[in-house]
Amino acid sequence: MSLCKHCVSGVRHEGTPEGTTTQIAGIETYVATPSGEYPKDKAILFLTDVFGLKLENNRLLADDYARNGFKVYVPDLFNGDALPADALSGGNFDLMAWLGKHTAPDVLEIVRKVIAALKAEGVTKFAAIGFCFGARPAFDLAFNNEVAVVAVSHPSLLQVPADLEKYLSDSKAPLLINSCETDSMFPQEAQAKADEILGGGKFAPGYERTYWPGCTHGFAVRGDISDPKVKAGREGAFKATVEFLIKHL
Repeated sequence: MSLCKHCVSGVRHEGTPEGTTTQIAGIETYVATPSGEYPKDKAILFLTDVFGLKLENNRLLADDYARNGFKVYVPDLFNGDALPADALSGGNFDLMAWLGKHTAPDVLEIVRKVIAALKAEGVTKFAAIGFCFGARPAFDLAFNNEVAVVAVSHPSLLQVPADLEKYLSDSKAPLLINSCETDSMFPQEAQAKADEILGGGKFAPGYERTYWPGCTHGFAVRGDISDPKVKAGREGAFKATVEFLIKHL
């Protein structure tokens, strides 16, 4: 990348998505393209939370990464069956049944179709940025070194310490974890275990973790930015991710 740490732009919290939605290998994909020059052989795979493309925040956030010089692809990980925005507040939604329809192998197959199609177009180097649910496929891709860089925010569905140990032994992709104070999916005990296994230079390709006090799971995508701590966490996680991508991709 021909950018430096001072080129990082901030996160917008409202607006109209600027990218386009297209079919890539039969997968509905939101594509955010930088307005200026960018390396055509590199791509960011934005792996969403359970709300997928239906959540405008995900598309706006993809636009923000594109504004920093990355072409970003947001594949529909759920074949049109992402959670509706009101699913978790309605009280009648069967989340476990929904998860059973979208297993790790199913999601990986979707992402791999997009990767293969982009490779055919000349992309040779991929980064995966995963949010909540999207951290699982990001790790799985890293285990097989199908991506060159990984950054995850408030990850879900990871097995600790097994996945961290597997990352250490199998992956060559530098890893950034954006963590927070209140997160049942990746609590502070898991955060400490990640530092123990991967930190202190133990993971040679590179490991970093940010920690955002006053923030809860989902802050990087769906945080209430009227809370100054959440706003700082969301913007800080974005900035840390952009700088990590600039450094390693």
